[in-house]
Order: sequence, then structure tokens, then C-alpha cells
Amino acid sequence: MTTPEAMPYDPRSIPVARRLLARTAVACAHLLATQPPQRIRTVLSRVRGGARPATLAETASARQAVLAVSLAAGGHKGCLPRSLATVLLCRCYGSWPTWCVGVRSRPPFAAHAWVEAEGVLVGEDVSADYFQRFFTVK
Repeated sequence: MTTPEAMPYDPRSIPVARRLLARTAVACAHLLATQPPQRIRTVLSRVRGGARPATLAETASARQAVLAVSLAAGGHKGCLPRSLATVLLCRCYGSWPTWCVGVRSRPPFAAHAWVEAEGVLVGEDVSADYFQRFFTVK
């Protein structure tokens, strides 16, 4: 049985230059998402170097841009490419949110990847203790 999902996909809502940058970040995120977790962590740790901490507004804006240009990132199972594209897009603007990987701490148990800024989960409609972190890239 399938479950219908409404996806926030409206590329025209983003200025052209930011749209192109967001699509590039999404493409890189999809490639990076095929790698083993340790390699992803290593790549992100190197890319993160020299960036200032991202604000909540910057991170939310980057996440919104990613969702606006990618149907796959907006889907139920798009958490890894969505979170990767969000941190990569933030990095393009000189900032870095916290990238997190873990599991839901309540049923149904499943792996999840997300971003945080200023100690707040960005775009997740759950409390901060809903996820148990395995590792982060700050």
C-alpha cells in the first residue's frame, strides 16, 4: 500500500542564482549519500573547515531552497540527501550548521539524518529528544 505525500516543490520561488547553487548542492549531496558513513563524515569535516556557525535563519533558508528544487530531497526517505544538501548550501555562503545522524528514539525506530542550528532541529516537527545522535559534524 502506498501513502500519498505532498512535496514542497516550487523552483520558481527561489532566485535563479540561488536555485542553480541549490541544485548543485543537491547533486553533490546525492553523490555523497552513496558513500559509507565514515567517508561522508570525513568529507564533511574537511569541507566544514573555516566556516562560521550557521544561524537558524540561514539554515532554514538553505533547507527551504533545497526543498524547492528537489523532489527527492523532500520525500519521506530523502533525509540524508536533504541534510547533506542543506549543509553544503550553507557552506557555499560561508556558514555551517550541525549535521547529525542517528535514529528515532521512539517507535517506529529508523535511521535519520538532520541539521541543527543554534541548538534547534531545523525543519523537523519533533522535540529535540525525539532523535538519538550517533555522530555529528559541527
